[in-house]
Amino acid sequence: MRLSRAAVLAQAKAAALDGVRRLNCCANLFLSLPAQISICRDLPNIEVITFSVNGISDLEPLHQCQNLSELYLRKNNIRSLDELFYLKTLPRLRVLWLAENPCCGPDPHRYRMTVLRNLPSLQKLDNQAVTEEELSQALVDGVEITAPPARSSVENGWSESTASSATGSTTEPESELLSCSLEETNKTQDELDLKPVPRDKYSSFSPQETDCGCNKRNNVLSAILLLMKELDAEGLEIIQQTVVRRLQAFQKKELQEE
Repeated sequence: MRLSRAAVLAQAKAAALDGVRRLNCCANLFLSLPAQISICRDLPNIEVITFSVNGISDLEPLHQCQNLSELYLRKNNIRSLDELFYLKTLPRLRVLWLAENPCCGPDPHRYRMTVLRNLPSLQKLDNQAVTEEELSQALVDGVEITAPPARSSVENGWSESTASSATGSTTEPESELLSCSLEETNKTQDELDLKPVPRDKYSSFSPQETDCGCNKRNNVLSAILLLMKELDAEGLEIIQQTVVRRLQAFQKKELQEE
């Protein structure tokens, strides 16, 4: 499915595409396989993009986002590091989160060195600061990418090889792609510069409870955390007052049961 103009404007709360500075589409259902982000070609002033936990495989639409400084692509369907070719033209890119994609491969060192060789201006990769020593080592251990990924036949932004890979991946349960475990929620917290959720306060579900109910609760929690960043001070105050009232109601109910 395609990320539409209307969806972008609604999510970013902007009147026009050239006014969009931040776009947060983490774990969005409208970006299910095969995901298309061609709308990014029309976002000249975008600075921060969060597309984590979607079905994205083609990064070509991002190469025109010249003001992009932070890009979060964790847990997508990016199969080849050749896709970095499209990010090499972004002069302001400083933060990239690419972990948990097929392109990372079985060798973490080779993967990190290749990314840093091609994107030496990065200050943080996969939530880890980039050091001068790594940048020097990347010139030796990393692979330089000089051409875009080969696609034998492209239709609607997808190659035959990518489409077949995506088809294979859809055999996994949808909850595997979109469920938000404690680890998943805390990674989202990191992306949003929020504190991690303590394990003892994350879930009160017992092992006997169904995965469906647990996933629903966790997805709701993750969605709330993501949406909170979009609120201003007045909105956060309303949330705070609502939470206080809810907690008081729960405490009152517990006292009555005792």
